[in-house]
Amino acid sequence: MCDVLIRPETPADHDAVRAVHLAAFAPPDGSPAIEAALTDRLRGGAWYLPKFSLVAVVSGDGRDSDHRHSQVVGHVICTRAHVGETEALGLGPIGVLPGAQGNGIGSALVTAAVDAARTRGERLVGLLGDPNFYGRFGFVDARTVGIEAPDPAWGVHFQVLALDDDAPWGAFRYATPFDDL
Repeated sequence: MCDVLIRPETPADHDAVRAVHLAAFAPPDGSPAIEAALTDRLRGGAWYLPKFSLVAVVSGDGRDSDHRHSQVVGHVICTRAHVGETEALGLGPIGVLPGAQGNGIGSALVTAAVDAARTRGERLVGLLGDPNFYGRFGFVDARTVGIEAPDPAWGVHFQVLALDDDAPWGAFRYATPFDDL
């Protein structure tokens, strides 16, 4: 595998990002992955924060700035969420092309998203995912820090990462497009 560059998504990446999510989350029945449509909807409201939509790109010739010779192999998006009335970030969807999985690209995307959140003064990031994967980045079961998942049935799979000592507590609300899932 070539070197991976994590950079902000551009409008020119939208089709490639959709393809990543369609492939990464392809249901066994052949229906389209909901993560692709969700990502499209997340770009269309006040909750959309372009600086938190990142792509992982591999370049076949080492020229990172020459997008003609690069391929988007992964994507992560964080959108505006809330804990009570306090702003937070909701991480996801995050996807990596099946052929590129297992090479640290997902980890690089999570790390870049968390670093961007920290740099920009965000207080908390929440997500629904595998505790074994996200725990290595510092995410914990939301219930252990006083944050209620949008769906209590998510249990240990709804996790948060507090980015400061004064992180909020209460009910977590994702951006509006998540309500349609």
